[in-house]
Amino acid sequence: MKKVKVLFAAIVLTTAFQSCKENDNDLKEVEVPSEPVEETATTEMGNPADVKADGGSFQIVALPYAYDALAPNIDAKTMEVHYSKHYVGYTNKLNKAIKGTDLENKSIEEILKGLDMNNTAVRNNGGGYYNHSLFWEVMGPNGGGEPSGKLAEAINNDLGSFENFKTQFTDAASKQFGSGWAWLVVDKDGKLKVTNTPNQDNPLMPGAEVQGTPILGLDVWEHAYYLNYQNKRPEYINAFYNVINWENVAKKYDAATAQ
Repeated sequence: MKKVKVLFAAIVLTTAFQSCKENDNDLKEVEVPSEPVEETATTEMGNPADVKADGGSFQIVALPYAYDALAPNIDAKTMEVHYSKHYVGYTNKLNKAIKGTDLENKSIEEILKGLDMNNTAVRNNGGGYYNHSLFWEVMGPNGGGEPSGKLAEAINNDLGSFENFKTQFTDAASKQFGSGWAWLVVDKDGKLKVTNTPNQDNPLMPGAEVQGTPILGLDVWEHAYYLNYQNKRPEYINAFYNVINWENVAKKYDAATAQ
C-alpha cells in the first residue's frame, strides 16, 4: 500500500512540473505598485449650485452648503437626491399646476393660505415646494446646540423648556403616521406650538389642526432618511437636532412675530 501511495505522489508532482514548464512562456512579469492600492471608491457628488428647475413663477432656493456638509447626521447621497430630484420635481410640478392662473402672480405663502384643498396638484406640489425651501434653510453644518435670545425665551414660556420642546417635537415627528412633517410654528396669537401634518401639508393651509407660520420643519418622508437610516426614523430625528441652524430659526421667529 505504501508503494502505491509513493508512486501516486510522484506521478502528481511530475505532472504539475511538466504543466508549469509548458505554461512557462505564458508567464509575465508584473510590476508591483510602490504605493498601496486604493480599495474604496468614492461617489462623486454633484454641485448643488448647478441644479436648476424649469422655467416658471417659482425657482428653487439655493442650498447654502455642500451635499456632504451635514454628514454624518444626513448623508451626502440623501441630500443630493432629496435636493436635486424631489425638491426640483415639486417645483416644476407646482409651476405647471399654476401656469395660466391668477396664482402665478402670488407668493407661495399667499397661495397656501388661500388654497382650495381639493386642488391636489397645487396642494401637494405647493406644499412640497414651501416645506423643502424652509427645510434647507433651518439646517446647517455648524448647527445643533440650543437657541438663544427671544426664541429661547419664547420656547421656555410657551413650551416649558427646551427639553420639553425636544420631547414634543420628537413625539410629533415619531408619531406622524406614514409620510409627513413635524413643525414648530408661531400661531395667530404669537405663541409657539408644536404640531405635525401628513404628506406635504403644512400649518399655513386651511384646516390645519394647528395653524400658524412654520419656523422649523422636519421632513419625515422616507426619502429624507431611508438611504442612511432605513426604518430607524427615531435615529434620524435625534440626528436632526445636531444640524438645526438656530440662528436662521430665530430670524424666522422674529419675522413671524413682527407681522
